[in-house]
Amino acid sequence: MAPAPQPRRTKIVATLGPATSSRDRVSALVSAGMDAARLNFSHGSHADHETWAGLVRELQADAGRPIALIADLQGPKLRLGELGTPRLLENGSEIVVAGEETAADGDLPVSPSVIGEVLQPGHEVLIADGQIRLLVLKVEAGRARCAVVNGGLVSSHKGVNVPGVPVPIPSLTRKDLDDLDFALGLGVDFVALSFVRSAADVRDLRELIEAAGAPAHVIAKIEKAEAVDALDAVVSEADALMVARGDLGVEIGPTAVPLLQKRIILTSLERGKPVITATQMLESMVHDHEPSRAEASDIANAILDGSSALMLSEETAIGDYPVEAVAFMDRIACAVEPSLGYRHELPEASDEPTVGQAMSNAACDLAEALGARAVLVPTFSGRTASAVARLRPRRPIVALTHHPEALQHLAIEWGVTPLLIPECPDVEELWARSIEAARRSGLVSAGDRVVITAGTTVNVPGGTNVIKVDVA
Repeated sequence: MAPAPQPRRTKIVATLGPATSSRDRVSALVSAGMDAARLNFSHGSHADHETWAGLVRELQADAGRPIALIADLQGPKLRLGELGTPRLLENGSEIVVAGEETAADGDLPVSPSVIGEVLQPGHEVLIADGQIRLLVLKVEAGRARCAVVNGGLVSSHKGVNVPGVPVPIPSLTRKDLDDLDFALGLGVDFVALSFVRSAADVRDLRELIEAAGAPAHVIAKIEKAEAVDALDAVVSEADALMVARGDLGVEIGPTAVPLLQKRIILTSLERGKPVITATQMLESMVHDHEPSRAEASDIANAILDGSSALMLSEETAIGDYPVEAVAFMDRIACAVEPSLGYRHELPEASDEPTVGQAMSNAACDLAEALGARAVLVPTFSGRTASAVARLRPRRPIVALTHHPEALQHLAIEWGVTPLLIPECPDVEELWARSIEAARRSGLVSAGDRVVITAGTTVNVPGGTNVIKVDVA
């Protein structure tokens, strides 16, 4: 039996901002297909983020499906300070870069001021995602005299990168800690950690979230060379990954990004962790009503690489066509997804798979061989659904859980339709309620064959140990 027609499977994350500050605009994003809303704490006030979070929760209830809230912390990002008015840096001229506390009139002030301690002659200073390129000529008393290699207009708060130069800033700044406390109070589902350098950075954030008694999961943003070097450890520690191509391209060079994108996505897939590909996905749509052909190809390749979700940034935060950007991403994904192949990966004993991993592989194989209409995954935490999703089966994945938190976390998982069911006292009722909920969703009809993978000991995480073939 051919796979059933199904909704788009690659999820869409949209960044909220001034372009989507009204209820009607956010509602339009939801209608266009937004699966998760990103609150970018590098911009906007707490009041802004509180308003957006409230709108998402309200509209989620109206839509009848989970929409994840992602709090994206700024992290240890170097930024220009206040410049008053934008300044034009001309090629061949010289400019002094200094920490805000030591900057004189006419200097480019950078915060945090630690930059003055790490720059040496020969270092590069990149501003605004590398559009402005400076070369350090001389450093004296924490002030670096630089030659302007690639000039342009600079304005307040633009990002600053010093590729290959370790910057001694904690992974969570004072601003991040304040923002984290606020975001957890909003009930966000994910916290994205910027500029991850090691697995320890992820652990530190997780400990703070757990100490606050919050259920939020951690997304590790891969945008520094140190994170690439420690990729396996970071993936193991995080709940999800983000290929943050903007700063990553500045740090390691744009030519290295495409292959590294594939490596990060594949590593995440092998570990059963959702992975978001981000930055400049539809950048032309900040001001144009249609994407470029190159952008359509970029989105297609990110999907073919195995991305769980794709993220829009400026396109929906400050762009002229935020709703159209989501709609175009939806259309491109729907055109590409039918060409995706099933990742058959029955593990060998030498791979030392968990029972859940082996069961998810066998369940997908059975569903494919029998032409099942869907794979139903009753799950306590959502991990079994992620294990099934990593194989990219051609059948719909219906995740059933009585935990609202797991429902929210699965909103960014590829191909998963998360449904809430009541807590069940035994496995027989769990199977029956799972089939009933799948039928109500419209993905399964009466008489359809389904494959169910779950645990016989209900309401216990990590207990997946059975596969059942049934008829809806």
